[in-house]
Amino acid sequence: MGTLTGGGLGRAEHPGSRRHRLRWADLAQRSGNPMVPAGLSPCHRGLSFASIEGSRPVTIAPPTEGSPDRETWNRLVALLRVHNPAGADTRCLAYSNPLMLGARDFDNLHLQTGLLGDAEELYDHPDIDFSPSNLWAEDRSWVICAGHDLWATTVAGPAPLIDALLNDSESEAVRPPRAP
Repeated sequence: MGTLTGGGLGRAEHPGSRRHRLRWADLAQRSGNPMVPAGLSPCHRGLSFASIEGSRPVTIAPPTEGSPDRETWNRLVALLRVHNPAGADTRCLAYSNPLMLGARDFDNLHLQTGLLGDAEELYDHPDIDFSPSNLWAEDRSWVICAGHDLWATTVAGPAPLIDALLNDSESEAVRPPRAP
C-alpha cells in the first residue's frame, strides 16, 4: 500500500488549523542541504532534499505548481503596492497562460488590465484555476512570473523592491544564481 504525495496544480490554500506552513529554509535545515543548490533554480530538481530516499513524508504536502499559495500572492501584492509610487492605483497587466484555461473562454481571459489594488482578486477568478502566470506594471518597472514547472515565483524589478522582498519576514525569497 502506498500514498501518492505529488504536488498538485493551481491555486493553494492553507491546509487548515491542524497544520502549519513548512518553509523551504526549515526543510533545508532539517536535511542539511542548501535551500537552492549551486547552479540550480528553485524547482523539484533543485529542491531534491524535499524527498527522502525518493519519497516525501506523507505529513508534508508539496506546493502546487503554476501558482504561489494565497498567502504568498497576497503578501507579494502588498509589497508591490508599497514599492510603487501610485500604490494601489498602479496600472497593471495580468496574463494567464492559455494552457491553464482548458477549454474555457480563452480569448477573453488570457490578458487583463486593471489596478494593482485589485490584484488579490485575480487569485479567485472563477474561470481560471491558477493565479495569473504573469503580472506586471504597465510601465514595465517590475514583473512577476509564476511558471507551471517551478516551485517558486520569479520577481524582477527595482533594487528597493527586491531588497524588501528578500528581507521580508513573511516571505521566503532567495536571489537566484546569475547566469554565466
